[in-house]
Amino acid sequence: MIFTYQRTVRFQDTDAAGVVYFANTLSICHEAYEESLGSCGINIKTFFTNPSVAFPIVHANVDFLRPMYCGDKLMISLIPQKIGMDKFDITYEITVDEVIVAKAITRHVCINASSRIKQELPNEMISWLETNRRDAEGAERRKSREEII
Repeated sequence: MIFTYQRTVRFQDTDAAGVVYFANTLSICHEAYEESLGSCGINIKTFFTNPSVAFPIVHANVDFLRPMYCGDKLMISLIPQKIGMDKFDITYEITVDEVIVAKAITRHVCINASSRIKQELPNEMISWLETNRRDAEGAERRKSREEII
């Protein structure tokens, strides 16, 4: 299964127009990323507190297809993909009632936290990437078989 994260839009997520404030969409995606790491056995506290390795976001993009409102039940699906020895992308698909409302992508680069110099991805991140890639490929194969039937 593709990793999914469920979240309800809160009033604090919205702007004066009553829809999710654009920057909060990336925050919600990051919550899904953190949950995915934890589901693969990565200790989140250790990962984000004084790490020897960091994974800063160097690029982010969001396409808004429909508004998200307070009370909406979001389903955030994420698919990470290794794109080099020192970087990976995460593609997010946000749905409400099985309708895609937003798509996002974040690009992360692996660096030494002290020197801030790029370095190769550590084994635990490679394992996380491979696990999620296999799960996503399996889900796509199942989906295409269901469409044929």
